[in-house]
Amino acid sequence: MPSWKLVTGTFLFFVASLMGAAAIAYSQVDIPNEALTAKSQNNIYYWSNGTRMVATGSGTNRQIVPFDKIPKSMQNAVISAENKTFWDDSGIDPMGIGRAVWNMAKGGETQGGSTITQQYVKNNRLDDQSQTLSRKVKELFISMKVGGEVEKDEIMAGYLNTAYYGRGAYGVQAAARAYFNVDAEKLNPSQSALLAAVLKGATYYDPAGYPEIDSDATPEKNTERATLRWGWILDEMQKDGHLPAAERAKYTTFPKVEKPKKSANLSGQIGYLVTTAKANIKAQFGITEQDLERGGYEIYTTFDKKKVDAMEDSVTKILKEYIDPKKRPKTDTNVQFGGASVDTATGKIVALYGGVDATKHFRSNADNTGAQVGSTFKPFVLAAAMRDGVRRKDLGEVQDASTRRIVDPDKSRYSGQNELKIRKYNGEIWHNEQGKEWLQTNDDDANYKDMTLRRAMVKSANSPYVQLGMDVGIDKVRKAAVDAGLRPDSLVGGEVPSFSLGISSPSAIRMAGAYATFANVGEQNDPYSVESVKKEGVVIHQHKKETKTPFSPAVATNVTDVLRSVVDDDEGTGKKARIPGREVAGKTGTTDGNKSAWFVGYTPQLSTAIDMYRFDDDETKKNREFQEMFGTGDQPKIHGSSFPSRIWQDYMTEAVESYPVKGFPEVEKLENAEPVYGGGASSPTPSPTPTPTPTETTATPTTTPPTTTPPPTTTPPTTTRTPKPGKTTCGVWGWGCTDEPGDPGGNTGEPTTEPPPTDTPTDTGTPTDDGNGPGGGNGRPGGALAP
Repeated sequence: MPSWKLVTGTFLFFVASLMGAAAIAYSQVDIPNEALTAKSQNNIYYWSNGTRMVATGSGTNRQIVPFDKIPKSMQNAVISAENKTFWDDSGIDPMGIGRAVWNMAKGGETQGGSTITQQYVKNNRLDDQSQTLSRKVKELFISMKVGGEVEKDEIMAGYLNTAYYGRGAYGVQAAARAYFNVDAEKLNPSQSALLAAVLKGATYYDPAGYPEIDSDATPEKNTERATLRWGWILDEMQKDGHLPAAERAKYTTFPKVEKPKKSANLSGQIGYLVTTAKANIKAQFGITEQDLERGGYEIYTTFDKKKVDAMEDSVTKILKEYIDPKKRPKTDTNVQFGGASVDTATGKIVALYGGVDATKHFRSNADNTGAQVGSTFKPFVLAAAMRDGVRRKDLGEVQDASTRRIVDPDKSRYSGQNELKIRKYNGEIWHNEQGKEWLQTNDDDANYKDMTLRRAMVKSANSPYVQLGMDVGIDKVRKAAVDAGLRPDSLVGGEVPSFSLGISSPSAIRMAGAYATFANVGEQNDPYSVESVKKEGVVIHQHKKETKTPFSPAVATNVTDVLRSVVDDDEGTGKKARIPGREVAGKTGTTDGNKSAWFVGYTPQLSTAIDMYRFDDDETKKNREFQEMFGTGDQPKIHGSSFPSRIWQDYMTEAVESYPVKGFPEVEKLENAEPVYGGGASSPTPSPTPTPTPTETTATPTTTPPTTTPPPTTTPPTTTRTPKPGKTTCGVWGWGCTDEPGDPGGNTGEPTTEPPPTDTPTDTGTPTDDGNGPGGGNGRPGGALAP
């Protein structure tokens, strides 16, 4: 039998060897860098009201906040619940480990002996999360080293930013949002105590319950467990001196907890919103794609959830009720809608419609699609004519303001003749590249005589605005469009006459923004979708308003006044966009070959663009082109006054409810404006006794195409400002309602029968290709027709 000396010696040698090995192991252990999993964060996008929209990125749902943004109550709650000696211990708690082992040996509840430092090391410094002995030993040594070398503040922040709180929330910021919809720094002691409670195991302490994981984790049982632990933690905080008795007495009611939200993804409209916001972030703030991929950003957007939902609902109604690809595969397949809504005073994009689903249709229809805008471009021609004026025929091509004549939209007259010979500003006939005379047609070959520019806008006659564009100069028209807010790269090059008819393809976002410039009395703000960006709870980027004034209030208010007539006049192509009790200005647009249709309009506070076209989503197909819409929705032809204006009216009726009723600013006088006569139009013969006419007279239907003859007065007629009382107006869904004047031959801008295609466009890919289609059309796909 060995002597006690031998036993003691052997034991001491063993202990010494163990301690030596531990010392060697300790000396060789380095504190690892932060684990990749701990750095992984999402970007969180918020709606305009501050509620969460979606978390994106490859990281977990985590938003790291600095130590000074974590309230003391949260720190004290976890200290009282998990590690009372945190501020003084070396990173491990031998007594705590001993208690845990002793409790388990007695058959009691399984307990962890880990300190906050050990949990920080496990979550923040180790990618290896296995439950092996070697990993546990490694964690122990690293924790000791971290406890001696890393500041306690960093350890506490690291732990609270990496711990899992349930509901998919990693870190205290994500948890505060998930449970209470507040930022972490706003947590009170009661809320902090509950979050500290769920750290014991969210499956059994989240009041919402997880019965799908464990039948014992019902909401009732979880609430009972959470309530007991929540109360115990508050009591411990009081005992530890972290919570005064008087304050503890305030927290007797279990805190109200948010209902768990289904994980949002990028389906539906969300993907389009995120794509738009990301593009805005890069352009406005210079944040790179790589920076965004690293995550950790809180992105506060301008998108109004109610308005986004309303726009989607309005489009969906049309799709479900009228578009039937199975029944009409040749005409109803590949139908696309796009839309955008912009606050007129600021440029905020409050809503958009990018397509049926961002996970199925990948390109946002609210952005550039290639769909031409048609006659919705005419207001820029009018704005250029009122701002820059027309050129004198006897002077050179380039003329300054001193020789130009500012155009009065009511006193001026232009020919509305179908197949009008378009002339250069100096009177020479314009010839296309094939040497043929340019003969401008009107929609459905409607023929008008001389007409005011207001009347030409109301009827969406092409001839007057094509000739007006030539008289002003295409360069001035282009500049007016860009100044209003359109991107230069969205406009076709060259000086072709049809430029004024909208052969360019700006996005719905930009069209809404450009019209907003007129609503905002000439002040232009670029559309934007991100208000601010935060990183670690600190605002690092804030949108700065940069307003330009490209148009005088007189020009802007006169454009608005003319566009009001498009909606208010009973013969206006935009009459279906009327909103009861609201003033509306807008313009329809339909392109050559019926390839796209638009309605763009605004109230004093909100500008919205809706477009419709047919284009195959299948990117594997080569040579895809915009398809005709004759017969789409079982209609002879799609105009801007049909589906687009109906969607616009339905959406805007709901969207403007959040704004007070407000009228447009008073129309200001155009200084130095004078009557201009173009396209062969002549000055009207003055009446012997000039008498102002209060309202514009509606033409009486005839059996021949109507012609508009200037009234024999020297004072131009004024346009009705609101729909006439007692006039029957089509309901937004009353598709069979035809409350139009009904001029035989479709001269109201609405066809009475299906018109045969009169163009045979070929895509030359050259913006300046004039083509030689009927009436001198420019031959580009979608060369614009009215409305």
